[in-house]
Amino acid sequence: MRRDEDRTDDFEERVTHALRGASDEFPPHSADLVKRSVARGRRMRLLGAARIAAAAVTVVAVGGTLTATDALGTWRGTGGRTGAEASAGAPGSSAPGSSGSSAQAPSSISGDEMVRILKSLLPPGGTVSAASGQGSRSDGPEVWPRAQLTYSTAAGSSGVDVSVARLSPGLPADQQGASGCLPVEARPYDKCTTRRLPGGAVLSTTESFTYPSSDTGQKRWYVVLTTAGGAQVTAQEFGGGGEKGATGGADPLLSTAQLTAIVRSPAWDRAIDALPARDGAPGGPARTDRADGARLTRVLRSHLPRGTVSDVNSGAGLVQLVHDDGRGRNMVEVDVQYGMTALLARRMGCAGAPDGCEAGTLPDGTRIKRVRTRSEKGGPASVWLVDTLRPDGRRVTVREINSYAESTPVTRPRPELSLDRLQEIALDEGFFTS
Repeated sequence: MRRDEDRTDDFEERVTHALRGASDEFPPHSADLVKRSVARGRRMRLLGAARIAAAAVTVVAVGGTLTATDALGTWRGTGGRTGAEASAGAPGSSAPGSSGSSAQAPSSISGDEMVRILKSLLPPGGTVSAASGQGSRSDGPEVWPRAQLTYSTAAGSSGVDVSVARLSPGLPADQQGASGCLPVEARPYDKCTTRRLPGGAVLSTTESFTYPSSDTGQKRWYVVLTTAGGAQVTAQEFGGGGEKGATGGADPLLSTAQLTAIVRSPAWDRAIDALPARDGAPGGPARTDRADGARLTRVLRSHLPRGTVSDVNSGAGLVQLVHDDGRGRNMVEVDVQYGMTALLARRMGCAGAPDGCEAGTLPDGTRIKRVRTRSEKGGPASVWLVDTLRPDGRRVTVREINSYAESTPVTRPRPELSLDRLQEIALDEGFFTS
């Protein structure tokens, strides 16, 4: 018996060491990874992915596939960047769940009830197929209520999906969930508006594509209502059928005004009231070693030549913006991190890097890597980057693209700022001090 226990202890120890080794070897994120992860994470959240904790990376099963859904939340809505304002005349003058009270929540709401509610809100004259629902639960991992179905008329079909969730009270609303407009650098073809409703609710309306880096293919429209009480009702629709179920560019059957009417319906109060209360920030106290987004923006702008700045997107540790000096738009981003010495110990050289890489060390011990390369998305855009690592572990990466987004056509022959200028920006101590 003791021998079996020894084997178990040895196995657990080897697994622990293996996991620790894998964690140590995992490469640090790039700013582009954050951008792409957030965009994908928000999309998957709309599909009803379960969330264990706001600051944790959670692996969940969605539609029979495993999907990594993380809680990165650096994006802030850019407001009405493009597109028509959603109809203000949608029914439901008061937002559902606006009281935000869930202290005496009902035990649950079933998936069948979610489907019945969604069916009752669809326009008459159509047919429903492939309907399924997911109820709430008060024990175990959080599972948000959800309903999905295919709605068809003589004009075609659309996949419709509605989910109900509660945001974490300890985090800003624009750093979680699906509210707000994603930055143009990440979603260049979105037509998105965000507006505040009477009573404090926020409504975001987006016309996009299933593959957001392209302006062709299946269309995806979605509307998100975030109530003053921290609940979020999301309705999304895919033209031609379910997600990735069509390749054409047909408009979804329901207009964004009709989707707005669905999310604003008081019929969802039952689902909102069934959500478990969330007290305090699940991740503990907020970190204080992240560079403030407003300061990053101010410092970056001080280095830019004369021109216009648009599409500013900033958050803790990251700022992105588009600068135009009169010769074409150019995206610039700065990513600031702390405590990166161990993670970057073997990654500040050019081994394995693309052609156009150079690396060195300054007299004060700061390590620098400068790279010129092509866009990883396979397009014609050029990406110029300077990565710096100070001896105390502070890292600043400055990156630019000769377009307003990496997946869009180039807007100038080459990036605007030289590598020397990018290096000058990266070495500015103003990113760390007021």
